[in-house]
Amino acid sequence: MPAAVLALTAGAFGIGTTEFLIMGLLLQVAADMQVSVSTAGLLISGYALGVFVGAPILTLATRRMPRKAVLLALMAIFTLGNAACALAPSYGLLMAARILTSLAHGTFCVGSVVATSLVPEDKRASAIATMFIGLTVATLLGVPFGAWFGLMLGWRAAFWAVAAIGVVAFIVLAVLVPGHVGANDKPAPLREELAVLGRPQVLLGLAMTVFGFGGLFAVFTYVQPILTRLTGFSDAAVSPILLVFGAGLAIGNVAGGRLADKGLARALLVSLGGLAAVLVALTAVVSIKALAVVLLFVLGIAAFATVAPLQLRVLEAAGVEGRTLASSLNIAAFNLGNALGAWAGGVTIDRGLGLGALPLVAAVITAIGLVLALWSLRLDRPIALAAQCPAE
Repeated sequence: MPAAVLALTAGAFGIGTTEFLIMGLLLQVAADMQVSVSTAGLLISGYALGVFVGAPILTLATRRMPRKAVLLALMAIFTLGNAACALAPSYGLLMAARILTSLAHGTFCVGSVVATSLVPEDKRASAIATMFIGLTVATLLGVPFGAWFGLMLGWRAAFWAVAAIGVVAFIVLAVLVPGHVGANDKPAPLREELAVLGRPQVLLGLAMTVFGFGGLFAVFTYVQPILTRLTGFSDAAVSPILLVFGAGLAIGNVAGGRLADKGLARALLVSLGGLAAVLVALTAVVSIKALAVVLLFVLGIAAFATVAPLQLRVLEAAGVEGRTLASSLNIAAFNLGNALGAWAGGVTIDRGLGLGALPLVAAVITAIGLVLALWSLRLDRPIALAAQCPAE
C-alpha cells in the first residue's frame, strides 16, 4: 500500500481519537470546569452537531478545490482546535473549541477519494479499508490511552497529545500525498448531488442512522461515571475496560460488513434488533462488575455491526450520482445520533432517573431506528414486486 495511504490512516486515527477522547475524561472535565456531568456530556453533543452541520456544507464548498489542499486545511483546523481545547479557560470556550475541531471531521471523508486515486482500480476497496483502519485503531487504542493519559497527567495533557498527533499527520500528508492527486476528478453537477435530498428512502436511511446508532451514545457518553459510580470500578480501571469495548467495536465492524454482504435487509434488522437487545440486557447487569464488562464488549460488537448496513443502505438509496453528498450526509447523521444520545442521557440524569436508567433509554432510541428500518423495507416491497412481475 502506498505510503500516502498510510498518511491518510494517521489523519483518520487523530480525528477518531479526538471525537471520543472526552468520554473517558468526563468526570475530570466536569470537576475542573465546575459543571455537572450531564453538562460536560454536552461537549459530545456540541462536537457531533458541528460534524452534522459542517460535513455536508464543507464537502460541497470544497468539492472543486485540490484534494491535498483540503486535507492539509482540515488537519490544520484539527490541530488548532485540539490546542484550543487544551488551553480553554472556561466551559464555553471549551465547547467552542470542540465545535471548531469538529469541522475537520466530516469533510475528512475526502480522504477516501484520495486513497482510491493512489492505487490501481482493483485495490481501491483495500485502500479505503486501510485508511479507515485509523478510525478503528482510534476507538481500540487511542481513546483508552487518552483516558489513561488524562488520568495520569490531566485532561488538558490528553488534548495536547492529540494536537501533537495532528502536527505529525499534517507533516506526513504534506510530504507523502502527491500535489496532483484528484486533479482530473470532475464532481457531478451540484443540482444532481442535491437531488438526493428529495429521495424518501435516502431520508429514511439517514433517520435510521440517527436513531439506530444514536442509542449507543446515551450510554457511551457517560461510560466513565457509569463504571465508577454505578458498577464500582476505580478510575484506573476505566481505560482497560474501554480497551475491551474497543475490541468489540473492531469485531463488530468486520461482522457488520460481512452480514451486509450476505443480505442488506436482514443485516439491518439483525444489527439494530441486536443492539437494542444488548442495551436492555445491560440494564439488568450494569451493577455486576464481571457481567458489566462482558456486556460492554458485546455492546461494542452490536453497536459497530450496525455501521456497514446503515452506510450501505443510504448509499444504495442515493444512487451513483448522489453518493458523494450522501456519504457526508450519513457521517452527519451518525454524529447527529451521537448528539441525540448524549443529550437524552443528560436529560435522563437531570430528571433524577439516574445512571442505571441510561441503557434502557438507549434501547428505546435504537428501537425507533429499528421501526424506521421496518418501514423503509416495507416501502421496498412494491418495487420488488413490480420488478418480478413486469407489465406485458
